[in-house]
Amino acid sequence: MSRTRYRILEKEYPYFMTKMRHKIDQRYQLWQEGSHPEQIQSDEMMIQKLEYMHYNPVRRGYVDDPTHWRYSSARNYAGLTGLIDVETGWR
Repeated sequence: MSRTRYRILEKEYPYFMTKMRHKIDQRYQLWQEGSHPEQIQSDEMMIQKLEYMHYNPVRRGYVDDPTHWRYSSARNYAGLTGLIDVETGWR
């Protein structure tokens, strides 16, 4: 997209172009669309988020058990050795 066209669209559709800027100005995107940070406010919430992450490879069908996924901290939480050290004593 040319700079001139970009500026015209930015004036006509400021909200849309603000949302689209990261797609135009950047080559790669780290976060998924619609992801918003959320503060972990309780042990229950932390457990929920950990279980969600740990079960992602299971839901995708890559493994049958979260501890079988090589890159998962589920191994550390299950008392097994993981690829990196993980602080599991946060409670």
